[in-house]
Amino acid sequence: MSDRPGAKILGFGGYQPDQVLTNDDLSALVDTNDEWIRARVGIQSRRVARDDETVTDMAEAAGAKALAASGLEPSEVDLVVVATCSPETPLPNVAAVVAHRLGIPSPGGYDLNAACAGFCYALGAAADSVRAGTTRNALVIGAEKMTSWVDWTDRSTCIIFADGAGATVVGRTEPGEPSGVGPVVWGTAGDQADKIRITGRTGALTQDGQAVFRWATTAMAPVALEACRRAGVTPADITAFVPHQANLRIIEAIAKKLGIPRDRVADDIIHAGNTSSASVPLALARMAEQGRLQPGTPALLIAFGAGLSYASQVITVP
Repeated sequence: MSDRPGAKILGFGGYQPDQVLTNDDLSALVDTNDEWIRARVGIQSRRVARDDETVTDMAEAAGAKALAASGLEPSEVDLVVVATCSPETPLPNVAAVVAHRLGIPSPGGYDLNAACAGFCYALGAAADSVRAGTTRNALVIGAEKMTSWVDWTDRSTCIIFADGAGATVVGRTEPGEPSGVGPVVWGTAGDQADKIRITGRTGALTQDGQAVFRWATTAMAPVALEACRRAGVTPADITAFVPHQANLRIIEAIAKKLGIPRDRVADDIIHAGNTSSASVPLALARMAEQGRLQPGTPALLIAFGAGLSYASQVITVP
């Protein structure tokens, strides 16, 4: 019998910029309207960062909240992972700067790019590091400034994407305590990688929305079921389903296939938009604030996006 520790979630934190962009605001920029946007993606409003507000700034804000919620001191964190696909520059990495700002002394730190699936990838990697004994406590952040990569004349994308950050702290379980982060189920469909892309260093994000919709509504429910199986639970046991906030129609379609009641499903997209790798942790933080998470019960996470990458795991709500 292994004496290695398990991994568990210690706390959540989220951050959204102050600036709200409504559907009516967008109708002044591009040929669209509130009814059209709500019918296709379910978004009513989204948050947009200021010009001088960076991915690092938002990651720091969310990370500070998660750290406070965990009850840990910065010195007790020895790994920082930031999932992002929209940093202002490739160097230095966001994780190192965020760790320094939060007073975390000399941690391991790296950025991870799996696009919208990034947070679930980062959570899986951090939990494995804890289970292996390499890490005591890890701060895992998803942070994006997607609006920097949006073409504001393209109504198929500019209505969807937004900015924000979400975070969680992963720590070791106590002796005899079951693991609180289940095995991750992850993968890619690289043959469809061109369905969501940014071309060149200064290009704008483009996507084949219909192809992504078909893929997500077909392929993701089996991935979520496998994550449940590996965690030893069934969809009926799940008290909170937190999928990537890509499109409300996709979210509802996957939840229906899994048989998870609508009141257990995160719908942060309505007022947060699609924040890529920030969407799952941001939705978790929002559900925690709203009292929609039941401590000690299983929550199912799944994220998917460019790559086409996907990842899913079951966590125990702290």
